[in-house]
Amino acid sequence: MPNYLLYLITVAIWGSTWLAIKYQLGVVDPMVSVGYRFLLASILLLIYCGVRRLPMRFTVREHFGMALQGLFLFALNYWLFYVAELTLTSGIVALVFSTMVVWNMLNGAWFLGSHLEGRVVAGAAFGLCGIVLVFWPEVSAFNVGDSGLAGLGLCLGATLLASLGNIVSASNQRRGLPVVQTNAYGMGYGAAAMLLLSAARGSTFGFELTLPYVGSMLYLAIFGSIVAFGCYLTLLGRIGAGRAAYATLLFPLVALGLSTIFEGYTWSVSALAGVGLILAGNILALTNFGTARSPAVKRPSVAADAP
Repeated sequence: MPNYLLYLITVAIWGSTWLAIKYQLGVVDPMVSVGYRFLLASILLLIYCGVRRLPMRFTVREHFGMALQGLFLFALNYWLFYVAELTLTSGIVALVFSTMVVWNMLNGAWFLGSHLEGRVVAGAAFGLCGIVLVFWPEVSAFNVGDSGLAGLGLCLGATLLASLGNIVSASNQRRGLPVVQTNAYGMGYGAAAMLLLSAARGSTFGFELTLPYVGSMLYLAIFGSIVAFGCYLTLLGRIGAGRAAYATLLFPLVALGLSTIFEGYTWSVSALAGVGLILAGNILALTNFGTARSPAVKRPSVAADAP
């Protein structure tokens, strides 16, 4: 699948998951909901691997890398985001999450030896300024109280964990681990961590048998987890963590588009200007990335494409 299609699928799906996550909040403990989501995604991916007869035997060291990816990318970061959305508006959460493009560049340079390209850094600056303009009413009205600072800290911690998960995934792919099988195991490890932590905290393992909760759970597990992560992490292995993270700058625009249709969101001049900056930043940073691949070493006998 070409890179631009992987990018578009990732943006379209993850841009809609902000709305789906709202239906997961309220009755079931957020940590338990995250565990349910990735447990279901892991089971479905393992079934897929079995039907396709994909190789599933890996070394202990490789399983450790999968578990680390699962803990950072499919567990702790999502739990912190779920909790943060209880006290912060979606705009503030989207703004903080969009800083992952910066963290990925810095962590990629630190841990993977990636080079910081001037065009990519400039594109990040355009994009982040655009995100601020898009959500300027929420940014200007943000209350730096106890709950606000706590929520902001949770969002920042979640973003840093997600970025580290990106780096671990890139490292796993460099060592030849296939995306599909790595996600199947990693999501399972992440789900197990969330459910075990939930039990240790004394959480109630309830389940909300309503259409909004079950429907959003299925959407988040199948599309938000299996499909979107498969596309995104494949893209990350091909073009690098810094460029792949530019998708986070477009997620909020998809979310606002859905809000325009379903919630009557009204676009302002600053929001339109922000969209222009975000698109300019993406064009600047991602030009000519449609077929580029990273020099990662692949196992010749293992399929590494996303489902």
